[in-house]
Amino acid sequence: MGEHYFSAAPSSPADLRRMRVALAGREVDVTTARGVFSPERIDKGTEVLLQNAPAAPAGGDFLDLGCGWGPVALSLALESPHARVWALDVNERALDLVRRNAQALGLDNVFPVTADQVPDDVVFRAIRSNPPIRVGKSVLHELLETWIPRLDHHSDGYFVVQRNLGSDSLQRWMEQTFGDGYSTRRHATAKGFRVLKVRRHGDPPTAPVTTA
Repeated sequence: MGEHYFSAAPSSPADLRRMRVALAGREVDVTTARGVFSPERIDKGTEVLLQNAPAAPAGGDFLDLGCGWGPVALSLALESPHARVWALDVNERALDLVRRNAQALGLDNVFPVTADQVPDDVVFRAIRSNPPIRVGKSVLHELLETWIPRLDHHSDGYFVVQRNLGSDSLQRWMEQTFGDGYSTRRHATAKGFRVLKVRRHGDPPTAPVTTA
């Protein structure tokens, strides 16, 4: 079996490459490499997420869960320069690319990390994720059960999932798993993808999220 983008330490040559992409309404140059997710372009699912999720809060801690080379994390950091953006991945090459790209863009508010490097007391005002569906259902569920409960009160997470890779069944699982204190709804549909929105209500509770 070939190497996966969710390998912790890719063994293939990096073959660093530069490309120009649009992030947060700006044309920027970024570095990508082999052995990470979608090294040739911003993948369609991430584009759908970036186009359909609302602007993040002005500050606080944000999480890009499964960051790859960093299009979501970099966009969040450009849009909210006073926030701390935690770019999380298992792939060390991906984290190195996020680090390179943040430095090249002059962003000092991006923190590329593995899961064990996120401080236990950090809670997130926003989560954005194109989650690694191909890791398998049990690993994916464990990932979401770990990080969604770390949403701050009155805060939202947005997750993009391809419809033919189980977005609707994942939505049902999320609704069942994150019950009291949370709402899960379909936020948007575009180009064969669903954007799922999870809200943590807090006290006093916020209104339930609405269905798109």
